[in-house]
Amino acid sequence: MNRFGIGQPVRRVEDQRFLTGRARYVDDIQLPHMLHGAVVMSPHAHARIRGIDIKPALDAPGVVLVLTGNDLKSDGLGGIPPLFMPEDMGGPKGYRTFRPLLEPAKVRYVGDRVAFVVAHTPEQARIAAERVEVDYEPLPAVASVEDAAREGAPKVWDDNAAGNLAFPLMMGNKEATEAAFAKAKHTASVRLYNNRITANAMEPRAAIGDFSDDSFTLYTSSQNPHGARSILANAVFKIGENRIRVIAPDVGGGFGMKGDTYPEDGLVLWASRKLGRPVKWVATRTESLLGDNHGRDQLIQAEMALDEHGKILAVRAQALHAVGAYVTNAGVVPVLCGLRNIPNVYVVPAMLVASKATFTHTTPLGPYRGAGRPEASYVIERLMDEAARQLALDPVELRRRNYIAPSAMPYNTTAGWTVGAAAGWTYDSGEFARLTDRCIELSDWNGYPERKKLSASKGRLRGRSLIYYLEDSGVFNERMELRFDPSGMVTIVAGTHSHGQGHATTYAQLVSDWLGVPFENIRLVQGDTDAVAFGRGTYASRSAMLGGSALKGAADAIIEKGKLMAAHLLEASSKDIEFQAGKFSVVGTDRSIPLADVAKAFFRPVGPTTKFGTGLDASGSSSAPPTFPNGCHACELEIDPDTGEVFIDRYAVVDDVGRVINPMICHGQIEGALAQGIGQALMENVAFERESGQVLSASFMDYAMPRADDLPAHYELDFIDVPAKTNPLGVKGIGEAGCVGAPPAVMNAVLDALRPLGVQHLDMPATPHRVWQAIQAVRK
Repeated sequence: MNRFGIGQPVRRVEDQRFLTGRARYVDDIQLPHMLHGAVVMSPHAHARIRGIDIKPALDAPGVVLVLTGNDLKSDGLGGIPPLFMPEDMGGPKGYRTFRPLLEPAKVRYVGDRVAFVVAHTPEQARIAAERVEVDYEPLPAVASVEDAAREGAPKVWDDNAAGNLAFPLMMGNKEATEAAFAKAKHTASVRLYNNRITANAMEPRAAIGDFSDDSFTLYTSSQNPHGARSILANAVFKIGENRIRVIAPDVGGGFGMKGDTYPEDGLVLWASRKLGRPVKWVATRTESLLGDNHGRDQLIQAEMALDEHGKILAVRAQALHAVGAYVTNAGVVPVLCGLRNIPNVYVVPAMLVASKATFTHTTPLGPYRGAGRPEASYVIERLMDEAARQLALDPVELRRRNYIAPSAMPYNTTAGWTVGAAAGWTYDSGEFARLTDRCIELSDWNGYPERKKLSASKGRLRGRSLIYYLEDSGVFNERMELRFDPSGMVTIVAGTHSHGQGHATTYAQLVSDWLGVPFENIRLVQGDTDAVAFGRGTYASRSAMLGGSALKGAADAIIEKGKLMAAHLLEASSKDIEFQAGKFSVVGTDRSIPLADVAKAFFRPVGPTTKFGTGLDASGSSSAPPTFPNGCHACELEIDPDTGEVFIDRYAVVDDVGRVINPMICHGQIEGALAQGIGQALMENVAFERESGQVLSASFMDYAMPRADDLPAHYELDFIDVPAKTNPLGVKGIGEAGCVGAPPAVMNAVLDALRPLGVQHLDMPATPHRVWQAIQAVRK
C-alpha cells in the first residue's frame, strides 16, 4: 500500500510554512516604488452625490492621486456585471446591474465606494481619505428585505419598473401541489428568517495593481484568478485578457466571498496605470464588514402536506431573498439553490417554490459557504420537526418514512414539474437510512433520557435533534496539467485554487497513487494566470471532483504517451507495454523501466528518442455533472433558562462524501464548516438599523464570531463511502457539508429544549438574549 496514496491521512504539506509564518499573502508582497490606496466609502445607505471636493485630500501630506466616479466616466471604464442572470439560462427576465468601481452619482448602501486616494504610505492615504469632502443629499432607504418588497418602498434603482424586484424564480407544479394540499390529512408550516452573515476571512481582502509595458499585473486575494481576469479585461478595462495577469498567492480563507471581483481589484490597476507605479490596497476589518459580499438574508414562508401515515405529499414555499444593492458576480446562485435544494433526501411528489430576489440598500449578497444549500436545508428540516410535532411522531421515524431509497437511484427531483424543471437534480447515489443508523449509534441517541435527567438536576433544559442534509457540489468544467521536468520530478498545474483546502497534499496523493511517483517529488503550481493556461478556481466544493477528475485524465494521458517511449527503450511493441506501480513493463517478461526514467528520455537533446517530442506533459479536462454529498447530524445541547445561554454538549456527524481521498483533511473541512454553521445559528448576525440602513455590526465588538468555548469540545465524526457514479474518482464534495447541516441541527435542538416551556418558534441567531426573551414571554 502507498502510504501517501488515496485514502491515507497524509499531513498537509502546506502547513509547515503557514505555521512558521512563511506564507506569502498579498500584503506580504512589496514591489519597488509602491504606493498605497485607501477607499472612501459612503456613510449613507441611500444618497445623491451633489459634489465631491478632492482638494483637501490632494493637499494632504504624501498624496499623489484622488480618483472619483467622474474620472471613471472620463476614462471610459465599465462596471462589474453579474456572472449570469436567470434569463441567460432561459429563466425569467430581471434587472441587470453593473457595479462601478466608484459611484459617480448615487450611493446605494453604507460602504458603496465613492473615491480612491493614493499616497506614499497607508497611513497617509487613510488620513487623506477622511479629508475628501462629499456633498450628499440623503434619501429614504430600506434595509429589510420585507420592507423593500412592499408597495411604495424606496427604490434602489429608479429605472427598475418592477420596484425592488431583481428577478423572480419559481419551480415545481402548481396544480399537483394544490391538489396534494387539498387532500392532506396533516399540514405543517414555518415562517423562517435566515439571518445575514459575513465570511470574516482571517486575511482581509487585499490587492496590488502594477501597470507596465502596456499590460497589468494584479495580485489579489481571490479564489478565482482567471475569473477576475476575465471580468476586469472584458467588462471593466475592455482589453484583451492577455494584457492582464492575475496572481492569487496564499489566500487566508475565502468561503465564497473571495470568489467575486471587487471594485478595489480594478481601482489599484487603474491608479497604477495613471501613476506608472504599483499601488497596494488592504482592507481594514470594518471595511471588510461593510464592503465584502454578505450571505443568506432570506425570509421564507413554507408548508408541508402529509398523509395519515406521515408520508410527504407536497411542499410549497414563497421566499424573499435579499441581493443587496447590486446583483454581484454569482449573486443568483444562493437564490436558485435556496429553492431547488428544498426536497433534500425526501420523496416529495409535488412541490411549488418561488422566490423574489429583492434589492435592498445594503451590502450586496453573494455565495457564502453553502450558497443556498443551508437555506434549503434549514427550511425542509425545520418543516420535518414541525410535522413530527403535528403528527405526534418521532422526528427520526418521520424522516425514515420519507427517505429516497437506494433502489430508487438515480432519482430525479423534478418528476412532474411544469415550471423550472431544468433547475432540479438527478441524484446518482445515496444511502440515507444507513447513515442515519450510524449517526444514532455514534451519538449514543438511546442514552439521551439519562442525560436529560442529569441536566434537569442542574436546573438546565436539554434538547436534541437529528437532521439530514444533502447538497450539490461541483459546477462548470475544469482543466489540469501534469508536467515532468528533466530530473523526473512532477509539477501539477492546477486550474483550481487552494486557499485552505490542502490541494498540494490531496492532488499529490492522487498522482502518487496513479503514477507511482514519490509523494515528495510532486509540486503544485496554481493561482497565476500566466503559469496556468486556464482554470475556474475553487468554490462550490468542486476541486476534488472536477479538478481531481481532470487530473485523472492528465495522468492517463501521461501513461499513454509514456508507453511509446517505454516501448522504444525496452525494444518492444507499444501494444505489449503495461503500466503498474510506477513502472512500464513488457507483458510476460521481467523487463521494466521506471516512469521517471521514461520522462527523462523525453528531454534528450539528440538521438532516436527525439522523434517522440520534447518533454513529457499532458492536460486533462472534466465536465462531470454535480455530485450530492449528504449526511446525518445529531446535536444535543443544554440551555440555562436564567441566562438563555446555549451549550452544545454533543455533536455527531456521519457524512457520505463518496470516496475519501484524505480523511484527515476531510475532518478538518467538516469541523471548520460546522463552526461556521453553529456560528450562524447561535451568534453571527449582520445587523442594520431598519430605516437608515446604518450597519450596527461593523466591528468585532458587535459582530459575534464563534470562539473555541462556543463550540463542542469534541465532534464525533465518521464517513460511510457511497461512491459517486458520475465521475471517475467516485468522490463527492466536502467543503460546505458541515455548514449546510449545522443550522437546522442546532435550531431544532434549541426548540426541542424550549418547547416544554411553551416556546414554539425562534429565529437565528439564538443568542442568550433572544432565548431569554422567548422564555420570559411564555412565562408571562
